[in-house]
Amino acid sequence: MDYKDYYKILEVSKDASQEEIKKSFRKLAIKYHPDKNPNNKEAEEKFKLINEANEVLSDPVKRKKYNELGVNWRNFEQQGKQSGNPFGKQNGGQYYDEGDAGDFFGGSHSDFFEQFFGKGAGRGGRGFKSTANQKGQDFETQLELSLEEAFQGASRIIQLENEQIRVTSKPGAYNGQVLRIKGKGGKGGAGNHGDLFVKVSVPPHPLFNRKGDDLYTSHAIDLYTAILGGETIVNTLAGQMKVKITAGTQSEKTIRIKGKGMPINGKPESFGDLYIQLKVHLPEKLDAGQKELFEKLRSLQSGV
Repeated sequence: MDYKDYYKILEVSKDASQEEIKKSFRKLAIKYHPDKNPNNKEAEEKFKLINEANEVLSDPVKRKKYNELGVNWRNFEQQGKQSGNPFGKQNGGQYYDEGDAGDFFGGSHSDFFEQFFGKGAGRGGRGFKSTANQKGQDFETQLELSLEEAFQGASRIIQLENEQIRVTSKPGAYNGQVLRIKGKGGKGGAGNHGDLFVKVSVPPHPLFNRKGDDLYTSHAIDLYTAILGGETIVNTLAGQMKVKITAGTQSEKTIRIKGKGMPINGKPESFGDLYIQLKVHLPEKLDAGQKELFEKLRSLQSGV
């Protein structure tokens, strides 16, 4: 039996945190899952090794013992044969396993694993936690929404294995948000299925820039409205609305419209604000009469 480098199998470093191990395990388990690789013996074996490695490295007690023995495990095995216990006194401890490959294939752990931790490890044997009610594998997927869909709320049909699942987002969904669909992951013992995690992606919008629950945009007004004041029609995600412009408005001025930003997720009656940066549009071509009027205005302004 050759030594199995569980860290290499899970593609993590030896000082990896438990969270890093869990994250890498999930990624690899999804990649080599038998449902995604039908009739692929190589992927099946890889999936078994991934689960076996995770069972050891995800448990602090097993990981500590594995780290202590490492590649020298054969020496301890020989000493154990003389003493009747390859690991010495266990102090009544229990091993808790996570992701037993046998649950998926009806097979056993590798000889290396059983030599290392004993034949009862990970199988609900005496002194070990049973995997009969073990939770199934969690799945992850992406859900892309436009800003308008994030504003209004939206639903999508996701194809998962042999089942179609409708995923609904509430108004105010945001980029990076993770939606959890309970029980729609991999199959587990006694119907204790894993969960489906849906990560929301909201790409940039051509008109609005989102910052938290607030929206930012720009809007052009003509010179005459900027000088004399008046009204202009602006776009919001809820539709068009009239906005008053005060006389003497300068270009680049920002006005705030309360409650016209994004819905606050989970609070359907609450909204962020809309910030509008005004751009004064100067006329590019003037006829003779318009030029004369501007000349008079300039004369008046200069007191000539």
